Amino acid sequence: MRLTDFWERLEQSFGPAYARSIAADHAFTELGGRTINGAIAHGIETVTIWRAVVASYPDRVPSQLR
Repeated sequence: MRLTDFWERLEQSFGPAYARSIAADHAFTELGGRTINGAIAHGIETVTIWRAVVASYPDRVPSQLR
């Protein structure tokens, strides 16, 4: 998954402002306790990050974006 696709999906699921907040503030267990921004900086693949988002927020992510 391209980084631009990742950000589009995140913003579609949460809205632009909340998506950026989640990316900066929510530490995901599936990402070794990293935030989205930290995981991207660490070189973790965006598809892996997206799967962590979906696992943590199953009710927020529309089925067509999973």
